[in-house]
Amino acid sequence: MHFIFEVHLKPGYTAQQYANAWLQASQIIQRAPGAMGTRLHRKIGDPDTLLAIATWQSKALRDAMEGSPAEEVVAIIASQAPFVDIHLIGEYESPEWSVIPPGQQSPPGWG
Repeated sequence: MHFIFEVHLKPGYTAQQYANAWLQASQIIQRAPGAMGTRLHRKIGDPDTLLAIATWQSKALRDAMEGSPAEEVVAIIASQAPFVDIHLIGEYESPEWSVIPPGQQSPPGWG
């Protein structure tokens, strides 16, 4: 499944500053059972809006991690709260199969 959220940076805070903290938290979260990778993207034309995508083997495994997150992750998220607004876009099922044009590869965790 894909857990997708949008991050809006507050004035004076840069995408790189958020990305540094996001990488720290992501490295810890990726040790959890079922974690399959994360990606962070900047919105074209709006560098203060980011899209984060975390891929998991199942919603149950992601919920288990969220139910008892590592203390380091909680601290990292709390340290970012004054600088960002986060909006959950949603949780999406990963298809059991993907239709990919010939010559292209699916990104890791996409199907």
